Amino acid sequence: MRPHFAEFLATFVDVVRAGSFSGAARRRAVTPSAIVRQIDALEADLGVALLIRSTRALTLTDAGRRLHERAVQHLSELADTHAEVAAFDGSVSGTLRIACIPTFGKRYVLPVVAALQVEHPALKVEIDLTERLADPVLERLDVVIRMGALTDSTLIATKLAPLTRLLVACPAYLASTGVPESAADLSSHRLIDKLHGADLLGWRDVLGCPAGHAGNGLVMFRSDDFEAQRAAAEAGLGVAFLSSWVVGPDVRAGRLVRLRPGGEPWNDGPSGIYILRALPQPSAKVRAFTEALRKSIGSPPVWGP
Repeated sequence: MRPHFAEFLATFVDVVRAGSFSGAARRRAVTPSAIVRQIDALEADLGVALLIRSTRALTLTDAGRRLHERAVQHLSELADTHAEVAAFDGSVSGTLRIACIPTFGKRYVLPVVAALQVEHPALKVEIDLTERLADPVLERLDVVIRMGALTDSTLIATKLAPLTRLLVACPAYLASTGVPESAADLSSHRLIDKLHGADLLGWRDVLGCPAGHAGNGLVMFRSDDFEAQRAAAEAGLGVAFLSSWVVGPDVRAGRLVRLRPGGEPWNDGPSGIYILRALPQPSAKVRAFTEALRKSIGSPPVWGP
């Protein structure tokens, strides 16, 4: 293998993932021209064009598609080998790559990794704050944090906490509208909902269909951000349906009221907050992060209520 070939492969995979040279440059903290030079060098070394470049988009050639398939597999194997070998060394070092939901990452993950980096100065951290289901194998991530009921998977899961979802509204709103005693009562209430995309905390489990359908309440506020939904509920804009890790502290402080129409049947099924990893033998950095996060969350979870 020629010098820098693996590095250029990783750059190529990042370009395909980002869909642009500038997106890959932001991810790798370099200039777009540096990314272009690496792709040019890779194409020159292989003797084929990998990308069709236009002012609007980048498109893979047939050779580029084949290389991308093999490169993802090759880089994943290299990362796995590196992690497995590093696991024999008890030092917490290297780059820890994490993916999780933005609000959870900002509230609960960032304080933990900040403390870890103080304790272990050689540890670097990259956090992908995203609501998509990140794949630790394809995206070369050490761990991902997922919520809900886990599907069958080859990934190894460590449960951090149960996932409890709460119907909440502020005292002033309930004083003016009354407290809903059943899901049917919500048809006369203003609802706070997610703007778009897959919603693991969705209204369907409460109403039997998405909010605002079939007369199930009037959606008055939508946002993709859980913090914004929480703030909207506190401001009296309506009833929100959010995880206890988002609104538990507010319920405990009395800023929001927990509503229990029908006894909360949506919390009966198996559901939780999990750390997922691909490797059976976790590296020292993954072990340290997992233990620190579990300790920070506590049992029962610090967010209550």
